[in-house]
Amino acid sequence: MGQKRKDKAKAKAKDKKHSEPSKDKAAAKISHHGLDSLGGSEREIDHPAELLDDLLEGGQQKRQRLNKKLYESELVRLQTELVKMQYWIRDTGYRMIVLFEGRDAAGKGGTIKRLTEPLNPRGCRVVALGTPTERQKSQWYFQRYVEHFPAAGEIVVFDRSWYNRAGVERVMGFCTPEQVEQFLEDAPKFERMLVRSGILLLKYWFSVSDTEQEIRFQSRIDDPTRRWKLSPMDLEARNRWVDFSRAKDEMFNRTNIPEAPWFTVEADDKRRARLNCLRHVLGKVPWEDMTPPAIELPPRPKQGDYTRPPINEQFFVPNTYPYS
Repeated sequence: MGQKRKDKAKAKAKDKKHSEPSKDKAAAKISHHGLDSLGGSEREIDHPAELLDDLLEGGQQKRQRLNKKLYESELVRLQTELVKMQYWIRDTGYRMIVLFEGRDAAGKGGTIKRLTEPLNPRGCRVVALGTPTERQKSQWYFQRYVEHFPAAGEIVVFDRSWYNRAGVERVMGFCTPEQVEQFLEDAPKFERMLVRSGILLLKYWFSVSDTEQEIRFQSRIDDPTRRWKLSPMDLEARNRWVDFSRAKDEMFNRTNIPEAPWFTVEADDKRRARLNCLRHVLGKVPWEDMTPPAIELPPRPKQGDYTRPPINEQFFVPNTYPYS
């Protein structure tokens, strides 16, 4: 009896070995065919993230950065698919909201840039609201966000969103505990209303380790063109790392609903974070390729007589960089 069990176990292990591709083959498959299923009815299956807390053991291990050539080739491919997706969204009247949350220097801005740069700005807007005015403070909390919501065929990307109340405002003391509690009660109801109305709501949390955040802060200090990205408020938030972790944990517990779950993006490697997020967005929209056919340029018709005004009557920008 014991021998039969051993033989069965060996046979099972052998079958598993032959059925599972090697890591190299799997990586090649993702690289070359990773989006084959994203443009039709087949969708990705969501699983809870293994790392939901920035402070979990192993979260600060240094990982090798994604190869630049692979990153650039994958980015071009994903952005091409995003353009196809936008054609479908425009033609079907689909409405979509994508919001990005996370700590300072977590990589939200870079991912938003890669998401939106290939898209038609007439159908895709980025909303990054500043400090509310006194009038806005007297409004219903969600009111100033609602006015930016998409119409048919539009995508709206929020660079930080109504979740400011559960994060920055709470930790920095810009609102009362009662206001935080009211928000955590209202947000799931508010988002269910959005989803019931036909809006796709995607919520991304960019998770970065304290070590990596420190490196990125220092790089902003060292680069004069990027110092504007680091404010005194960012430095104060840096001192409250654990407070932000606790606030994020409660936010997840109270607002992670089936209709609009939170998706965590591991963001210590910016390249991987961008590609993973873009690919995930593509997998969440049931788009089909509706790219219009290329337009043929006919011969330019004759325009008739035209005489250009004298050049010395026009003002030109000085040619500081002349042709060689």
